[in-house]
Amino acid sequence: MEKVSARIAALEESQTIAMSQKSRELACQGIDVINLSVGEPDFFTPDFIKEAAKKAIDENYSFYTPVAGYKDLLEAICGKLKRENNLSFTPDQIVVSGGAKHSLANVLLCVVDKGDEVIVPAPYWVSYVELVKLAEGKSVVIETGLESDFKITPKQLEAAITPKSRVLMLCSPSNPTGSIYTHDELKAIADIVSKHPNLLVISDEIYEHINFTGKHESIAQFDNIRERVIIINGVSKGYAMTGWRIGFSASAKWIAKASIKLQGQQTSGVCSIAQKAATAAFNSNGETTKVMREAFLRRRNLIVEAISKIKGFRTNMPGGAFYIFPEISYFFGKQYNGGTLKNADDFAMFLLNVAHVAVVPGSAFGAPNYLRLSYATSDEKLKDAIERIAKAVELLK
Repeated sequence: MEKVSARIAALEESQTIAMSQKSRELACQGIDVINLSVGEPDFFTPDFIKEAAKKAIDENYSFYTPVAGYKDLLEAICGKLKRENNLSFTPDQIVVSGGAKHSLANVLLCVVDKGDEVIVPAPYWVSYVELVKLAEGKSVVIETGLESDFKITPKQLEAAITPKSRVLMLCSPSNPTGSIYTHDELKAIADIVSKHPNLLVISDEIYEHINFTGKHESIAQFDNIRERVIIINGVSKGYAMTGWRIGFSASAKWIAKASIKLQGQQTSGVCSIAQKAATAAFNSNGETTKVMREAFLRRRNLIVEAISKIKGFRTNMPGGAFYIFPEISYFFGKQYNGGTLKNADDFAMFLLNVAHVAVVPGSAFGAPNYLRLSYATSDEKLKDAIERIAKAVELLK
């Protein structure tokens, strides 16, 4: 009998991955699809990082690795956290995993019990609520919108906290909105968290280096909650290393120890060659990251200006990451070819099939009136994509 477990049956498929798959299927049919659904830098991994990987191969780093990661990588991460964030961690507080998603899953499974509540501001990254399900927790979603720049207020947070609250999820810079919490906004949140001793904060900072507002601010900087903040980060976005699959958690020792225990049974240590490449990345001066950030800033300005000229699209000015998240409810109820667009899912499929532009509907992020468009592609493709979208929506009645 074909029967999957209840925990797998309850999971939703990742819509970002699903839209990328659908765009690839159309491309295989010879259709020119512009894919704005994928959250992946279109840059190649810098040469000095690739050279470190080649050197590791030549030096025969082909054996099992320590579960938490090589010592030099853990030290490089501690050095990065001190140098870039003024945060002091020791190697026994760092756990290296197979990407930031893996790090996030480890931590949730280590600190959330059945029935515990995880506070998740929406729009949220697609995997947050699904990983909470795997941990048998309950997501408590705080809704935000364009008017608040997609950021929660201390008042909203206080209202969401109950005796069952265990974790607050934060993502800044945000996927999918690109919004960034300021120092003062984070301090106000930290002051609320400090009043609830059982509440932990998981701070997803994977887009740290794609920040157009200045210095990155981490909620881990505030002493009143420092021991209760778990930083999640990695090399995928800032160093164009998505396929290398290196993420890390930086936390209190008891959480790190639990993550090592879990990872030791599930996956063991991650790829030796990728670890050596990541060590080079974390020890670098950030010049290659600066070049990418400048390109993303130019593209952000390009796409925001272009999409804002299309009637029915309302967007903010993202402070970081490489997404825009426009509100598109104007199009609900419009008709094309005998069919009616009822929601963002319908609108996304309309754009894929008619404009041949792949985007992700906001329902995947807990915001059903929105779309996520990634601008992690060339200026030329972005211009072409927006032109296609503009022409497609003119066909709607």
